[in-house]
Amino acid sequence: MTDPRTIFASAARYFAALARDVPAHRWDDPGLGEWSVRDLVGHTSRSLITVSTYLTAPAAREDVTEPADYYVRIKDYAAVMGAAAIVERGRQAGRDLGPDPAATIDGLVDRVLGEIDAAGDPLIEVIGGLGLRLSTYLPTRTFEIAVHGLDIAAALGVPGNPPREVLADAAALAARIGVHLDRGPALLMALTGRSALPPDFSVV
Repeated sequence: MTDPRTIFASAARYFAALARDVPAHRWDDPGLGEWSVRDLVGHTSRSLITVSTYLTAPAAREDVTEPADYYVRIKDYAAVMGAAAIVERGRQAGRDLGPDPAATIDGLVDRVLGEIDAAGDPLIEVIGGLGLRLSTYLPTRTFEIAVHGLDIAAALGVPGNPPREVLADAAALAARIGVHLDRGPALLMALTGRSALPPDFSVV
């Protein structure tokens, strides 16, 4: 299964199921860093919202042709934005989920997957003014859902692994990002049991 739309759909449905399993009394529990579980789920829901938003923003040129390059390009933009702004945007996204977050996410998933089915593969403009194909952008959203889905499950202390095809896609993208950032040798040595990664190692 290699179609980005199919894998993204699998990730979106996994995320919706994970949100439905959050107990009503756990939404204000610690989530990740400064985020509550609600904030973390809200931040993750932006992987759906941004797809819907960017489908209405056509790009004039194609700046990015592969998902890994998106993360390399966006790294400087995120640094300029600052951690505080990212934290607050997650909190706002959590508030926007309303009184029934799971139902809100179910609605988002249905809407966004329908929009993707009807969209074809347009050239869209995303954060930072970058232009790329929808099929290039979707794997980055699958990656975000996979990583933050694991964050949500860890915060709740429940099993919550993404589907195999989602994990495979996200792990492969993480490796490609590492190579683009000139960290490929360290990654490959660690994945083959030859050395450990530094404690602060990250590809994002």
